[in-house]
Amino acid sequence: MEYRRLGRTEHASSVITFGAYAIGVVDQDAADRAIEYALSKGINHIDVAPTYADAELRLGSYLKRHPRPDLFISCKTNERGKREASAELHRTLERLGRDKFDLYQLHAVGTKMELDRALGPDSAMEAILDARDEGIVTHIGITGHGWDAPAAHTEALRRFDFSTVMTACNLFMAQDQTFMGHWREMLALCQYKDVGIHVLKATARTAWGKRDHTHHTWYEPFTEPDDVRRAVAWALNQPVATLCSPGDLALLPTVVDAAEHYVAVSETEQLSLLDVSPYGDIFVDA
Repeated sequence: MEYRRLGRTEHASSVITFGAYAIGVVDQDAADRAIEYALSKGINHIDVAPTYADAELRLGSYLKRHPRPDLFISCKTNERGKREASAELHRTLERLGRDKFDLYQLHAVGTKMELDRALGPDSAMEAILDARDEGIVTHIGITGHGWDAPAAHTEALRRFDFSTVMTACNLFMAQDQTFMGHWREMLALCQYKDVGIHVLKATARTAWGKRDHTHHTWYEPFTEPDDVRRAVAWALNQPVATLCSPGDLALLPTVVDAAEHYVAVSETEQLSLLDVSPYGDIFVDA
């Protein structure tokens, strides 16, 4: 497993972050096995959230039985009010059995309107800043999905010195010139300000549409190893630190294998992924 510096956090993050939603929808035994598998593969960064079904409880149970102070734990809040965000933050700490967060993030800030809410008076940001002052949050980040997220995150970085951004990007999205203009602008600002970049949905294939859901992910994922390999290789050849694993445990081994063996991918091979049908917009049903 390769490790990359997560910006000014100085953490050497595995290029795959364990997305804990996947353990929120299984029982504790399955969650324990998945965490052990991830650790055995060298994954040292876990991302969890209160909205990820029972993920906090599953992860907390494991950590209380198997303390791992070397793990980098990031969490996030969808709350926008100060009181609600503070209560949620402290509840998560108790569930995880930790005394602090390595990284705590404003979650689902994908538009400038959401950014205004998250950073406004009596906001979630005020709660996070209070927690940082108390010593229970080390670094502060921001996350968001959607086509407008890079532009929103660029604006966020102009307003506050976030340590990390977590945003969605994949080869399909990269074909949109407006999106890529905002993506490149965000990348440049992140590099200038030494902000760690965490990518979501690198291996997302398309929206489910009317097809039956075969996985716990809210989008249809790539499952064929060759497709996953190309999608992961494209993402890891970007100037990013780490990719979040998808929200279904069945997908984890293929993604990990792709990360362990990725190499530089030619533009021709990259673009061949676009010929996989269907490969499209995951946000049309969101």
